[in-house]
Amino acid sequence: MLKITNPILRGFNPDPSFLLVGDTYYIATSTFEWFPGVQIHASTDLVNWEVVARPLNRPAHLDMRGNPASGGIWAPCLSYADGKFYLIYTDVKAWGSHPFKDTHNYLVTSESVEGPWSDPVYLNSSGFDPSLFHDEDGRKWFLNMEWDYRYAGGDQFSGILLQEYCEREQQLVGPVHKIFKGSELSLVEGPHIYKVGDYYYLFTAEGGTSYDHAETVARSKNLTGPYEMHPNTHLITSKGYSGKIQKAGHGSLCQGKDGKWYFAHLCGRPVNANLRCVLGRETSLQEVVWREGWPYLANGTLFPSDEIEIDIDAQPLPRNPETLYPFHNDDYLRDFQTLRIPLGAEIMNTTERPGYLRLHGRESVVSMHTQSMVCRRQDTFVFQAETKLDFHPTSFQHMAGLIYRYNEDNLYYLYASYDEGASSKVLHVMSMDNGNYRVLTPEHSVHFNSDIYLRLEVNYESGQFYYSTDATNWNKVGEQFDTTILSDEYANPLGFTGAFVGMCCQDLNNQTMYADFEYFKYSGD
Repeated sequence: MLKITNPILRGFNPDPSFLLVGDTYYIATSTFEWFPGVQIHASTDLVNWEVVARPLNRPAHLDMRGNPASGGIWAPCLSYADGKFYLIYTDVKAWGSHPFKDTHNYLVTSESVEGPWSDPVYLNSSGFDPSLFHDEDGRKWFLNMEWDYRYAGGDQFSGILLQEYCEREQQLVGPVHKIFKGSELSLVEGPHIYKVGDYYYLFTAEGGTSYDHAETVARSKNLTGPYEMHPNTHLITSKGYSGKIQKAGHGSLCQGKDGKWYFAHLCGRPVNANLRCVLGRETSLQEVVWREGWPYLANGTLFPSDEIEIDIDAQPLPRNPETLYPFHNDDYLRDFQTLRIPLGAEIMNTTERPGYLRLHGRESVVSMHTQSMVCRRQDTFVFQAETKLDFHPTSFQHMAGLIYRYNEDNLYYLYASYDEGASSKVLHVMSMDNGNYRVLTPEHSVHFNSDIYLRLEVNYESGQFYYSTDATNWNKVGEQFDTTILSDEYANPLGFTGAFVGMCCQDLNNQTMYADFEYFKYSGD
């Protein structure tokens, strides 16, 4: 027996859609405003997972210019039938404190998870969290939660809709059925249907995506209902639980190669007593057993297990504590993503100066259109990020450096710029704290005239920037700061992503200045 330690996908990897095709397990997760859209991990043993695709990788699939923070890709559904993969996804164009949400749902297909993926087929915009159920008779059924802007609070989550999808016509056809209005917990979303034996089982997420989150199960012998509630209402929740795996809910069921059933679900691990999850919402795995026609967690409770045991010969591959990204080619993009749109060679490339990543300056760090920025997930509570910057600004409107961010309103940025008074380059640290801008180095500017090394060290709740001119002697720059503002819980309004770290360049004058980065290194404990 081998123990799997949760979470299995660390760092920002929420809303898992879980399936087995042949000998391989796949989990697709939400990416929100990060491009390419949807992150697909693969494993042959449930133990070792690697990213094998980010399928929405063309502007035809996804153009998120102007999308708000935590908009974009919400809760994709990956399924397989008829010799090909089906990927359903939402592109959220508007959401927040107002009553409206603009949620456009699409379908793409591919014979291989690595692609190429088809052009998108538009389906509807009535709500988010879509999924596709392939029935035994070959018919396909589309589900999504319905958003009703007329009602405040949980009543805006008015229920789960079901409609047939005609593949020949590439559109939804026939009547729309509202098959489930949720339990008393409310906020019903994230629907998936599974046929097991004589019953259709409807899995939905409820209670919001934070500490009251849960997964609700209902069943019916008819696809369109009526659906009866699980004896416990919920399959899993962390509400009232004091363990490390919190926010358990929204997930997906899969029968494994060993005949056992497993449930992949989102979760969060708070970093402090304020219950802030800097790593964002992650993915954990639970074993499920069936009793009297209903699924239950194998641990006999409603609470997630920190570990599960599987009967397999595989062993976890050693976790590399340090990842060095040299910029000889585009291999770094296996871990890095950009904001909202792909960055073409005119903005980001490794060819203009071989061995370096060149970023051409674009809009500011609060832009929701074109930022010259490339980042990777924070996936450890303790980490160090480092890069070497070659940059020759001639204006205060030129900036480049090392950024640690949650969204446009919550970030820390160690950047090089130009000080006209001193006629030299200068290092500063800026912060955005729920939209409040502050310079953390007002009286301690660092002037320099050579290439410079930049470093960020994070230890749970605290972060500190450093610089060096020789990669040996490191000096603090700016004050120690609170990392926990980079979390869903702190963001205002509530967000859905996680902390990222990376490189960026801005030219707020005429978009001609560029910066060269020699390498990027991430060391995580």
